[in-house]
Amino acid sequence: MNDALHSMLVKSPKEVFAQLPTGRVGEADRNYINEVLDAGFRNTTDPAGIFGRMETAFAERFGVGFAVLHNSGTGTMQSCLLAAGVGPGDEVIVPPLTAVATAVVVVQCGAVPVFADIDPDTFNIDPADVARKITSYTKAIIPVSLYGLAPDYDGLMALAAEHDLTVIEDNAECFLGEYKGRMVGAIGHAASFSFQASKHMTSAGDGGVVITDDAEYAKNIRKRATLGYATLGAKPGDVFVPRDVRQDIDFERHDVMGYNFRMSAAQAALALGQLERLDALVAARIHIARMYQQVLDEEQCDWLIPPVVPDGCLHTYWTWVCKLDEERAGVDWRTFRKAFIANGGDGLYSAWRPVHLEPVFRNLAFYARPEQAPNHDPRYGGSVKSYEPGDCPTCEALQPRLCQFKTSMQSLDAVESQVNALRATIREINRS
Repeated sequence: MNDALHSMLVKSPKEVFAQLPTGRVGEADRNYINEVLDAGFRNTTDPAGIFGRMETAFAERFGVGFAVLHNSGTGTMQSCLLAAGVGPGDEVIVPPLTAVATAVVVVQCGAVPVFADIDPDTFNIDPADVARKITSYTKAIIPVSLYGLAPDYDGLMALAAEHDLTVIEDNAECFLGEYKGRMVGAIGHAASFSFQASKHMTSAGDGGVVITDDAEYAKNIRKRATLGYATLGAKPGDVFVPRDVRQDIDFERHDVMGYNFRMSAAQAALALGQLERLDALVAARIHIARMYQQVLDEEQCDWLIPPVVPDGCLHTYWTWVCKLDEERAGVDWRTFRKAFIANGGDGLYSAWRPVHLEPVFRNLAFYARPEQAPNHDPRYGGSVKSYEPGDCPTCEALQPRLCQFKTSMQSLDAVESQVNALRATIREINRS
């Protein structure tokens, strides 16, 4: 249970927003950046430096043993898959309602993404369809805590145990979420977080981190993220090879293939400053979601329908999303969006197109020719040779009706303008 966040949630919105600095950059962020600049970046080779401090703090915050910083929340998942042994001939199950990176990293490992449909009430991956999609080629599952809400981890972890699968949590949109008393991020075999600019916390626009309790897995994740250097380990800040080792003429540097997914020292400094106020950043988004929900309740709006939050789950609202019942509302999605903007709304974001129907997947446009796709690799004996409409019917029916409302505002004035725009739009549509 996250006592610090729950303590923050009983505060008034005014008290919470008072802890958010203008422009998302606070005193701690500037102090840590200045440490890096004053050191001339030399502290990047110091295990007690900024990388080690950030990795230690993040792992402790989520109650796990290890954290490995990355340059993005995409590199994180690819490192996890490679470290889990995923490669050509394998399948990895992913949801279709997510950012494309969740599936692209599978292709980048030479494996085949298999899309499992979503639950119509929570919008998250459905364990029942995951079970239907598991084959002898399946090696991993990447469930997404969509919009800040955890999927059914009991069902997913039971399937993983039964079939000896690695579960990599994609928590790009879920910081400090809870699932039945457990911290989201400490449930799967590893968890990926993104620090991209729209997320709960950031590290100057991009960045990410993997957490795990498995020391051997953490070591292999780091090696896959750092050019496969043989001497790297799981300990915090172990991101560089010591000078005396790397300068020796007999040093065999690379014992596995890895990528250059390392985070910069400046990014780590900013992330550490953001981490120190993460409870306030998450609490602010939860308060914003509550204010939107209050509008629905007060206006008795039954045609905007948020996801069901199961008992024991804490939703942390990367965005506040509703499905639009166009028949009850009497308007379609685009008409609703135009009305919201006309009433002062800051745009209305659609959900991503179902990933399996994006042109890159529909056309197998991964490499120069479709026949080069992992789906047609001679080492792959599975049946997923193409991606078609009807593969995930629940997602395909739901996606065109999803309305995403911003929760990233850093001031109450900005929040109130969006809440008032929603209220005015509901009233206008109800009158028509």
